[in-house]
Amino acid sequence: MPVDSYIYAGGYGTFLANNIYCLLVIPVFLLSLWAQIQVSGNFRRYSAVQNRRRLTGVQAAEAVLRAHGVYDVGIRPCRGSLTDHYDPRDNTIYLSEDVFNAPTIAAVGVAAHEAGHAVQYAVGYGPIRLRSAIIPATQFGSRFSFILLLLGMLFYSQQLFLVGILLFSLTTFFQLVTLPVEFNASHRAIETLEGQMLLDEEEIGGAKKVLRAAALTYVAALLMSILQLLRYVLIFLSRNNRRGGRE
Repeated sequence: MPVDSYIYAGGYGTFLANNIYCLLVIPVFLLSLWAQIQVSGNFRRYSAVQNRRRLTGVQAAEAVLRAHGVYDVGIRPCRGSLTDHYDPRDNTIYLSEDVFNAPTIAAVGVAAHEAGHAVQYAVGYGPIRLRSAIIPATQFGSRFSFILLLLGMLFYSQQLFLVGILLFSLTTFFQLVTLPVEFNASHRAIETLEGQMLLDEEEIGGAKKVLRAAALTYVAALLMSILQLLRYVLIFLSRNNRRGGRE
């Protein structure tokens, strides 16, 4: 391939975008790794500490729901570790084996957080309604964005590449909307645990550490997605500029 054709294909722009990506991805990767270590470490640490009221995860979730006047949400156990989640499709909170019947600080914090998500749906919390509405588009985007990006690179098609970027941006937007959802669920959980005096002051501190570490993983995922999106945009702009120069 001639040099000028390679440049038009985005050779230099791709090189620059990849170098910027590699330079920035290291701290973001380290943040993500540190967040995962914090999640597992804090959860393991506070799963070994029983709360003074011997309140189990399921009891904590029920208490948070009652405190917000929500009574129609199911609570069931599920297999695995840190697999806890609220499923709006069947209006059920699923708590893992380490949380459901465990009277630990970690179990209470995690269960209260998931109950916070159920409360968000019950009260019509704006960001979670938005996140639910864009799930189909996000799933479509994550499924086809890389295919279009690859085809755009292979066939030097700016149109395909741009559509791929737009589809990928849906995933980034979804992760952006997820942040207030997760932080708000944790805020509702801690506020209720304190207000209902389900945990004492020292135990609240442990629950906060568990939830903050989990929230940090969402921050790291968003930063990684933004970085990847920036990389694609830089490649697109470079290819577009080279094409304009040739014309």
